[in-house]
Amino acid sequence: MNVIDFKPAKCSHCYRCVRTCHVKAITIKDQQAQIVADSCIYCGDCLNECPQDAKIYLSDLHKVKKWISDGIPIAVSLAPSYRSLFQFDRPGQVSSALKRLGFTYIRETAEGAALVTNGYRRLLKEKKMENIITTCCPSVNLLIETYYPSLIPYMAPVASPMAAHARMLKKEYGLDVKVVFIGPCIAKKAEAYDSVPDHAVDAVLNFHEIKKWLRNEDIQIGSCDPLPTPGYDPHVNKLYPIAGGIITSVNASDTPDTYGKFAVDGVKNCIDLCEDLLTGKLSNCFIEMSACEGGCIQGPMTGNTKLARFRSRVDLEKNIKVIPAEKELLDMDAPGLPSSQTFHDRSLKETQPSEEQIRAILEKTGKYKKEDELNCGACGYHSCREKAVAVFQGKAELSMCIPYMNEQARSLSNMVLEASPNMMIIVNRELKIEEFSAAAEKHFHLKRKKALETYLFELIDTDDFEWAFKYKQHIHNKKIGFPEYGFIAMMRLIYMHREDKVLAILVDITKEEKAAEQAYIKNLETVELAQQVIDKQMKVAQEIAGLLGETTAETKVTLSNICKKLLDDE
Repeated sequence: MNVIDFKPAKCSHCYRCVRTCHVKAITIKDQQAQIVADSCIYCGDCLNECPQDAKIYLSDLHKVKKWISDGIPIAVSLAPSYRSLFQFDRPGQVSSALKRLGFTYIRETAEGAALVTNGYRRLLKEKKMENIITTCCPSVNLLIETYYPSLIPYMAPVASPMAAHARMLKKEYGLDVKVVFIGPCIAKKAEAYDSVPDHAVDAVLNFHEIKKWLRNEDIQIGSCDPLPTPGYDPHVNKLYPIAGGIITSVNASDTPDTYGKFAVDGVKNCIDLCEDLLTGKLSNCFIEMSACEGGCIQGPMTGNTKLARFRSRVDLEKNIKVIPAEKELLDMDAPGLPSSQTFHDRSLKETQPSEEQIRAILEKTGKYKKEDELNCGACGYHSCREKAVAVFQGKAELSMCIPYMNEQARSLSNMVLEASPNMMIIVNRELKIEEFSAAAEKHFHLKRKKALETYLFELIDTDDFEWAFKYKQHIHNKKIGFPEYGFIAMMRLIYMHREDKVLAILVDITKEEKAAEQAYIKNLETVELAQQVIDKQMKVAQEIAGLLGETTAETKVTLSNICKKLLDDE
């Protein structure tokens, strides 16, 4: 089952999860990260490392609350790391707080750890295994089963404390009782559903969920009346959650020293140890392995990412007696052997690319020779070749190569700056020139190399640029003359908010302006000629009018005289 998932909308192509994942169980498709369930060991590192909180843990909380509301009895198996991760005065206060949430029975998983210790003691006494790897950590178990299956014979055929305890509780309280494990681990959920064949664990909750639930119910652990913890005292087995705690528990049980014992914690260290074991140079070793650095007290779901693990270790060890568990508890491991477990090969049968195919993929990201392989790790993979294999297998994309994409973007940017007929200048808030296009070189008579060492105010007036920075606004299509450089431009200033820079785009309109000026002069000449014609025509009209006026007057006098003479004759 898939225990971790992603919220695609929040994945921002940072590849931090890929870099964090030691087994590369994260694939990138369409620039979105996805968990590869068959490859994941559920260490939880990616969950805590994601800067965008894009990963989510698939919770059993709603299911558990439904059981409580339905009145179904629930037995809690409480991981012993609670002693260093919860704030309380007496352990019984935690039991009291959990009871107030609705749980029926509260027992410590360390009871199951005592049975597991018994199983390890038997193996040490039998001396049949060349090496014995502890199998309490489900992430380590998945690591070996999936990536180092040849080491499975070294895995102790012993269940985890959670599984052993769940079987014990089912036997004690009945099969109708739901068993809920509460701890700091993500992988326990995968173990409960995939690795415990009898499904004795019905649900898994983590400390982070419990702390949030208690806050929502306004339950303060320190204010609860302590309740006596039922069951048996596992004593030294309460140290299981700290690195070396298993070995301490085993040694306290008077085991023979025929095996050398040492502890390894942290996924990377566990991988290194597995690589060493493959060489066959280690033998007669009892190896305690934990995926979390410092042990379970540093689990991914503690609810406190700033926890000081050394202080937590001191707190846990302070009141625990380094003596074997009560005999009545150990006797429960026989004859039913609730601590037994088997493991199997989960390795993936992935197709590997040929050398030619790897070279072809590398060349697609500009890596034509060995020197081109930077192996910078920005994509999340340790080397360019490893990433090329992941591309072949569909786990990665070519665009994950940050140096290549940066070079592509730079090349495209340079192409635009070189090819554009417009002047393009980028300046920072100090008005230092950061980019200077080829057209700008030509118009301002300044080479790009020299321009990048120059402040803009050394070239032109910068009032408009300062206004754009001050008000974080653009300026659209302002005509500016640069007489000292012999051209006129239409200027547009773009304030770039994210970069806090200003991009100036200047379009040379000198020819258009000169053409407009010449057209204006021609228009003036035409108007002047037209005015001259009008003036001449008016003068002629006035002269004609004058002549017509004189002739009309003479005609009038003549006609009047004729009329008078005719009247006189009558």
